[in-house]
Amino acid sequence: MNTEVDQTEARVATSANPAPSGSLRWVVKGVAAAVILAISATAAHMHWPSAAPVASPPPPSVAISAPLQRDIEGRLGFLGQFSAVNRVDLRAQVGGTLVQINFKDGDIVHKGDVLFEVDPEPYQIKLSQATAGLESANARLALATRELARAQELQRSEAGTVENVDQKVAEQRVAQAAVDNANALVRDARFDLDRCKITAPFTGRIGTHLVSTGNLISGSRAGSGPTTLLATLVSLDPIYLDFDISENDYAAFQHAREDRKGPLVDAVNISPTGDNGYTRTGTLNFIDNTLDRSSGTIHARATIPNSDLSLTPGGFARLRLAMTAPQAALLVPDAAVLQDQTDHMVYVVGADNVAMPRKVEIGDLRGGLRVIRSGLAPTERIVIDGIPSVRPGSKISPHAGAIEFSAEHGGQGAES
Repeated sequence: MNTEVDQTEARVATSANPAPSGSLRWVVKGVAAAVILAISATAAHMHWPSAAPVASPPPPSVAISAPLQRDIEGRLGFLGQFSAVNRVDLRAQVGGTLVQINFKDGDIVHKGDVLFEVDPEPYQIKLSQATAGLESANARLALATRELARAQELQRSEAGTVENVDQKVAEQRVAQAAVDNANALVRDARFDLDRCKITAPFTGRIGTHLVSTGNLISGSRAGSGPTTLLATLVSLDPIYLDFDISENDYAAFQHAREDRKGPLVDAVNISPTGDNGYTRTGTLNFIDNTLDRSSGTIHARATIPNSDLSLTPGGFARLRLAMTAPQAALLVPDAAVLQDQTDHMVYVVGADNVAMPRKVEIGDLRGGLRVIRSGLAPTERIVIDGIPSVRPGSKISPHAGAIEFSAEHGGQGAES
């Protein structure tokens, strides 16, 4: 009996234990709710500062100007290479030992200057032999002439025969032929002796000597046999400038040539490498008779005066060829022209200072400026400085700029 009572009390005590834990949870929830309400009430009575409005950036400041107007001629530009009008490989016409070199490598030599000397002694001996042979032939001719005269005198006095006279005539003719042959041998020997001195055939610059003194060289009059190359000589004044013209440019040039008359048709201006601008002039003097099928170009050549000898064969130069008489054109700074894939454009500024892109067709450079062929009016204003800050259709803050034509580019600028 007591045992059952104790178990019942134990169950009652166990089931009663969770009651305090449930009460605690409700207390905690109530406190949390009160804190949240207090925070909400405090926040309702607090005044948080409002965010300041974002100010828009000012329009970019850029320089604007109307395009520059100039009268310029139409022209074509090419890249050419200089070549010598005359070029010769110096070779000896007689063989022997080279005994003298009379120049320094790279010298300017003049026509007739002795450049190399071959040992002349063997040829002096040959000339002496030929001279002796000529004297002997002259002596025989003199004897044959006297014998012919005696035979003719005997025939007139009827002491000689006609046959004897005919024989003396034949002997005299043989002696005369021997004299002619001896004269030819003398000239031949003197020719060889004279060719022991190799002279400059024209004025120009000589290259390095390829054979030193003491070497045995071979020579040939006709060049058919083996010969020794001694040096190379090129002329410098005037000098050629060779270049190639495309088929389209050649057709345009031909049409322009039909319309223009006078010496300016063939006048060319050149800018050698290292020169500032087109400082020299020349004359177009040759256009080939056929187009190269592989490249679609035709070869042309201009002659350039070179009195100061500063132009060298093998060097390069830019060349421009006038096509039309000077005509009005619009010029803008090259930096003001933007490229959009295959098109070109400039920023044109409207009355409300809004910059809008405008497609234009460009030409070459003149005076450091880009030629605008079409797409722009003379009175329109374009952005010439501060272009990176400009966006299509955006407002700008313009100020006046200036476009300057540079006379340092040969008066007309470089080719594109």
